[in-house]
Amino acid sequence: MTSAAFAGGLVVAPSGPGLALDLLESAAYCEAVTSADLAITDSGWMILLWRCFTGEKLPRHSGLKLIRAVLDRNDIKQPQALFWVMPSPEERDRNLAWLQTQGFPVTEADTYIAPHYAPGPIHDAALLARLAEKRPRVVMLAIGGGVQERLGSSLREHLPYRPAILCLGAAIAFLTGGQANIPPWADRLFLGWLLRLISSPRKFWKRYWIALRLAPILYRYRERLPSHKTHP
Repeated sequence: MTSAAFAGGLVVAPSGPGLALDLLESAAYCEAVTSADLAITDSGWMILLWRCFTGEKLPRHSGLKLIRAVLDRNDIKQPQALFWVMPSPEERDRNLAWLQTQGFPVTEADTYIAPHYAPGPIHDAALLARLAEKRPRVVMLAIGGGVQERLGSSLREHLPYRPAILCLGAAIAFLTGGQANIPPWADRLFLGWLLRLISSPRKFWKRYWIALRLAPILYRYRERLPSHKTHP
């Protein structure tokens, strides 16, 4: 999985809420996910539903598992090998401090604070210019699901070279303390959602309520792509 992620191109890890809502309501998100170079089975809820409806047992590769594997590689612990798109200065500072303790020579110059992106296709000229100048090997999109996929698709289309673009959302926050700690055993047992919900119920209850919508969608469509609304 890690070798495929480093081959260059867009890597997505669709969440349960993303599959239940954004896939149907955003044409740009749908296009980004279905045209990605690699899509990993991050949603344990989707895995369980698929097994229930089809009897087929899919392997699960979570975003947390992927980021752990990526950061375990010594070949990316080189100056300017990684570039991070972060959601806020606070997240950037916490993530940079943690990465530096892990031996990554990243600085503020290796990051970009994502602005608020409107619905639909994304074109961020400032970010494209930064990446074209620095040419990192790996671009880590650590922003919200539903947005990062659209941004990653745009970067792949417009960059003058082909880095690995990894849509890993909040995965690094599980390692830095920004969100609930999810040990490997809990991730393997599909319990990450429960630990997040227990740690911040007011923040996450709506997210997992939305994910419940995936059950009737997957039951109806199975391997077929559901029709989505004509929103951009």
